[in-house]
Amino acid sequence: MSAMHDFRQLPIALPRDACRRAKCALAASPVPAALLPALLLALFLALLLPGAALGAAPVGVLSIDGALGPANADHVVRGIERSSQQGQQLLVLKMDTPGGLDTSMRTVVKAILASPVPVAAWVAPGGARAASAGTFILYASHIAAMAPGTNVGAATPVEIGIGSQPPGASDPAPRGAPGKPQADEASKPDSPSAMKAKTLNDAAAYLRGLAQLRGRNADWAERAVRESVSLSANEALEQKVIDHIAADLPALLTQLDGRTLVVLGQERRLDTRGAAPVEFLPDWRTDLLAAITNPAVALLLMTIGIYGLVFEFMSPGAVAPGVIGAICLLLGLYALQLLPVNYAGLALILLGLAFMVGEAFLPSFGMLGLGGIVAFVAGGLMLIDTELPGYGVPPGLVATLAAGSALILFATVRLALRTRRRPVTSGAASLIGSLCAVETVAATNTREGWVRVEGELWRVVSVAPLQPAQTVQVVGRAGLTLKVVPLAQQEGERT
Repeated sequence: MSAMHDFRQLPIALPRDACRRAKCALAASPVPAALLPALLLALFLALLLPGAALGAAPVGVLSIDGALGPANADHVVRGIERSSQQGQQLLVLKMDTPGGLDTSMRTVVKAILASPVPVAAWVAPGGARAASAGTFILYASHIAAMAPGTNVGAATPVEIGIGSQPPGASDPAPRGAPGKPQADEASKPDSPSAMKAKTLNDAAAYLRGLAQLRGRNADWAERAVRESVSLSANEALEQKVIDHIAADLPALLTQLDGRTLVVLGQERRLDTRGAAPVEFLPDWRTDLLAAITNPAVALLLMTIGIYGLVFEFMSPGAVAPGVIGAICLLLGLYALQLLPVNYAGLALILLGLAFMVGEAFLPSFGMLGLGGIVAFVAGGLMLIDTELPGYGVPPGLVATLAAGSALILFATVRLALRTRRRPVTSGAASLIGSLCAVETVAATNTREGWVRVEGELWRVVSVAPLQPAQTVQVVGRAGLTLKVVPLAQQEGERT
């Protein structure tokens, strides 16, 4: 009981429930007096530093910077998995994005909705934005927050193609009447207006469903899609588009401390005050995926791959061109499979490369090559079917590749013409004038025998008798028989 008396006389104002738990523990398990100071010190640190002493689970931090593409989407999906495996209580998505590909956005949204770890989307730092695809991710997250000086919205889907129009050029449906076409043309299922209306209605319903799931402003979500409206951080908080405004990560974690969330049907209480942040940086896989999914890099890889295979077929056994070409071609095709590709443009690129390769084998006098260059340039300019920043093929790259292909084509044609003017150095015509030694002489006629020319055994006839090992020169050919003249006789005739 003396130990209990000392505990009550501590000059620290401990919470009543903590004192009661400590009394029960000491009463149930008597503690030696020598260990009491250490236990009291531990209890004091636990009350003073709850985040560190009580072992509060860390908080993951993952950044989305720039246009959302396959690399960012893969990074977010794997980040959610790692956060769950490491037992983190929260994952913060720090966003600054102008938008991204629809497929990548939906991949991220699906991962957030199925995440066992609460996800907080935070638009930061000041001056950042969550436009287009970023708005969908913000609405899908369990917690939506923004830093001062940021904006959210402008979620109208944009697609580029033959017959498409820029956003706002003509609304497919009047405001307040979703899905109702304005003109008779919009009622045609395959018309550009009908396709645009379908895309808008799909995106509006998708974002509205996310808003209803998270209890946020669904009406403004639909306006963000149909009218491309945007909000500042303060306006977004007033209209219940977001939950918090935080200038930095510690301020955000302080505001979230003690909040209860529903994650996959289960309640989770956050204890984020003083929790240690763990940042998930992009690894080699994300960097590689970001590099090869750049449309310019994908086009370059595919071009190098095709030329590498062609050079390997032209010079079998070189190995290096074939290996490098196969790797580059596979990487390029994989990147194009992840990107919004216009298949007409891809077909023109392949056709142009095929024409330029065919120029080296067919006597078209440059017509195939010129047609191939034109097809390659046209296909390269229309390859990527989106106007998102960072996802276009630079015209300068297309022009450079076309110029390089033209130089290769010009060099091939010039080499072919020079080769055509050269005298024949192989085959039967090359036998005339060659020197060889008589191997055997016919027993019945000394003017007939056998010689070896270029590794082949030929029957020969001569105007003079032949002797074994005698040097002769080929002067003619009649079928499978060569006409030869002894070298000594030929020199005598010249003198």
